[in-house]
Parts: sequence; structure tokens; C-alpha cells
Amino acid sequence: MRLTAAARPATPRILWPNAVGLFVVTAAIIGTLANQSASSSAPSFSEVRRAHQSAAPAENDGAVTQADGALPDGVTVFDDEYPGIANLDPDLLRALREAAIDAADDGIEFRVNSGWRSPEYQDQLFREAVSRYGSEEEAARWVAAGATSAHLSGDAADIGPWDATAWLSKHGAKYGLCQIYRNEPWHYELRREAIDRRCPRMFADSAHQPSLER
Repeated sequence: MRLTAAARPATPRILWPNAVGLFVVTAAIIGTLANQSASSSAPSFSEVRRAHQSAAPAENDGAVTQADGALPDGVTVFDDEYPGIANLDPDLLRALREAAIDAADDGIEFRVNSGWRSPEYQDQLFREAVSRYGSEEEAARWVAAGATSAHLSGDAADIGPWDATAWLSKHGAKYGLCQIYRNEPWHYELRREAIDRRCPRMFADSAHQPSLER
């Protein structure tokens, strides 16, 4: 029996536009999950360095200002109109300026990313570190908690950029300027005994905080 066109079974139609749309949505979901997975991984050293060399506080409540030690980009060791510089220990500031003058002969400029800090500023930085690293224990490796920070007494300065810290790593002991923590190549404090000998052995991180006595 010959089937008429009306009686023939319908051939299934492949809905290509819908299939393409489903593929695009699926790819987008997979990409999103991959990005979330990557963002939840541990930060790289370069990410940590960028985070800690940015002295400007987060816009949480607007309470921390330059009066608390926050510094804008590009501040040098000679810009003592900022409390973050002016409130540094005079001997530390003198050593930094002497080193900066000599480093300038090599075409290198010292910039201070963070110097003296108020207790409020230090507390805010620690809270931000807890949020970034997930626990107080991990945060304490990068930001000293409370009164244990040498920044509060003006006895520490975070120096940048990388060529300035490289110069200090090589020449800093001549001025008594020493890297204190192995994981923070930007953090320098004054150790007068280094001038005649050498810088003391570095601590692993700021969770192993030395005495603040000088």
C-alpha cells in the first residue's frame, strides 16, 4: 500500500538553535565553576606582595585616614608631611634617608608603602588579613596582631618597589637596615649592630614576633 504524504510518519526535527543554546549555557556554567575553584586557591606570593604593598586601607567604614598612617601611592622617605613618615623612629628615618640618597646614585628610588600606623589602622589591616586568608592564625603570618607590630611604635617601614628592596637586601646592613621576616622582603627595621656585623637571622614570618625592645 502506498502511503500518502499526509499518512507518512513525521521525521523528528533536530532543533539546532536550542542545541547550540544548551551548549553555550553548559560551557558558561563550567567556566564559572572553574573560576570559583581558582579564586578559592591559596594566593600566590606576587598577590601577597601586591596586597601588602598597598597601604591604602579598604573602604570599610572610612574611619582610617592619613592621620592613622595610611599613605597614598608614591610617598618617599623624605615626605614627612605625612604622619606615616613623620612618626617613624628618628634613627630609622635617618638611616632610610641616608640609604635612599646613596641608592639614588644607582637610579633607585625608595617609596614607603607603609610606615607608622595607629592602633586602629593596625587592627583594620589585621581584620582584612583574616578575611583574606581565612583564619587569625594564617593572617598573623602577614600582619602582626595588635600591639605586637613594630609599625605601631614607628620602628618599621615597608619599602618598595622591588628594585629598592633588592638594593636594601644587598646594602641595607651598612645602614643598620635589616629585613626581619623571611616572607616579607619589603619590611625593614633598624638593627644598629648590623652596621659593624651583619643583620640578625630572619624570622619565618610575623607570627614569630620578636621583642619590640631595641
